[in-house]
Amino acid sequence: MFERRDDVISLVTDSSADLPKEIIERYDISVVPLNVLINGKEYVEGVDISAEEFCEMMINSEELPKTSQPSPEVFKKHFENLSKEGPVLCLTISSQLSGTYQSACLASDMADADVTVFDTLAGSMGHGLQLMEAGRLIEEGLSMEEVVEKLKEFRSRSNILILLDTLENIVKGGRASKYAGAVTEILNIKVLLEGIDGKVEMIEKVRGTKKFTNRVLEVIGERKSDFSDTVFAITHVNNQKGAEKLRDLIMEKYKPKDIIINYMGATMGTYAGKDGMIVSFY
Repeated sequence: MFERRDDVISLVTDSSADLPKEIIERYDISVVPLNVLINGKEYVEGVDISAEEFCEMMINSEELPKTSQPSPEVFKKHFENLSKEGPVLCLTISSQLSGTYQSACLASDMADADVTVFDTLAGSMGHGLQLMEAGRLIEEGLSMEEVVEKLKEFRSRSNILILLDTLENIVKGGRASKYAGAVTEILNIKVLLEGIDGKVEMIEKVRGTKKFTNRVLEVIGERKSDFSDTVFAITHVNNQKGAEKLRDLIMEKYKPKDIIINYMGATMGTYAGKDGMIVSFY
């Protein structure tokens, strides 16, 4: 964790960023948890249910879990506590995926604090990598205005690939029919989606696990030519083995600066479903 000056910018985020604990501690990030409703019981993400526990419960649940954003009052308390040390920068999950950004904006208006709220237009570690970049910029001593401008440029280079191994949760959520879900399972069809401007859009469907993995690697290569300074993040739904295999393939083919692997939390995990993965890089 870096040494804090009296006027340094404090970082706040919501729990959907899926950041590993060591990175949260490294940049002294304050995390505001989302709420998760699963099997009729409500949990506070990262407080009384871990990402690993959530993934296991979700896979075994007949009903799709639901998440809800933190209230403005919860954000307000975090903002006012941190404002004693200086200005506050809050990065949230995409406003297209959750009401969390709006909740944080309301809190910033309510709080007796100097708060800037930034919409990452991303989810999971696509959101998390922006927090890491913000932490790095703050360490360099940049002003709030400078940090936000550089984050906008960083955000514009986002690549967020969503790898669905099954449509089970899409079916449960009513976004696809049971018939479509059964056909994709029988034919071993995998679905590749992409996060664009905060929304999720289809890239293509691929039949067969090996072909799907190869196509993912191809798409990554179509986005950039030089990965030497690139940090990848892979988050997964109870699929550590698959994430590690994909990490090794990316490392071998593109030789990036680093690849972070972590469990996917409730917000994006509910969408991705069993064995789903999200690959994020900038």
